[in-house]
Amino acid sequence: MSGDTGDSGPGEVEPMPGYLYLINRASTVMFGAWRDCSSCGLELSKRTLLDNAYITFTEIALFFFCAFLWTQVRRGLTESLFQPLARWCRLLPKDAAKMPESAWKLVFYTMSWSYSTYLLFFTSYSFFHDPPSVFYNWQSGMSVPADIAIAYLIQGSFYGHSIYATVYMDAWRKDSAVMVVHHIITLALICFSYAFRYHNVGILVLFLHDINDIQLEFTKLNVYLKCRGGGYFLLNDVLSNMGSVSFSIT
Repeated sequence: MSGDTGDSGPGEVEPMPGYLYLINRASTVMFGAWRDCSSCGLELSKRTLLDNAYITFTEIALFFFCAFLWTQVRRGLTESLFQPLARWCRLLPKDAAKMPESAWKLVFYTMSWSYSTYLLFFTSYSFFHDPPSVFYNWQSGMSVPADIAIAYLIQGSFYGHSIYATVYMDAWRKDSAVMVVHHIITLALICFSYAFRYHNVGILVLFLHDINDIQLEFTKLNVYLKCRGGGYFLLNDVLSNMGSVSFSIT
């Protein structure tokens, strides 16, 4: 999984296209490709997977091991920290049932986003400051740098764990079935971007998405905490509103 960083490219930052140009150019290219394709379909998709997707059995085994590990870490934190904290705060029963889930997700997303931040701002990767550089020197089947492969393993195994957790560990909600579908689709996107070696742009996507989840779970926690022990806490109400606004903006 280790290899060269692959971030060596033009020294100057490539200018970013405007949104209208990007949409117009992309739609024109995609329409032209579809019009000229005489062999599109399942057979082409199958052949593309076999020829260009690269995932080893070792990586698959690590994925299942880490997904199991996340489940055990969450169970341990819930029983030893989150549930005692909910009892100590004297949360309402309905809030006490949901609080450990949000606390766990806040811990995970803060950790994963911090690691993405480290990769983008404290290493030699230029992906954030020069987004087109994510495609410099791209090759089918190219090696994935170990630090980026670790980020993918963390994220992929977490969403594998989340499929199980939504069904068997989380408080069941009206949208829980939708969340299962969400986790399956997210896991598929992570796996395909890794297998087809679009890991550089994938780090950017993960960085942008995880900050939203931090704000969302922070907001939920403060919603649960604003009414506890028979009292109302203005600070938590204000923090929940601030978190909601920042979530909407980002």
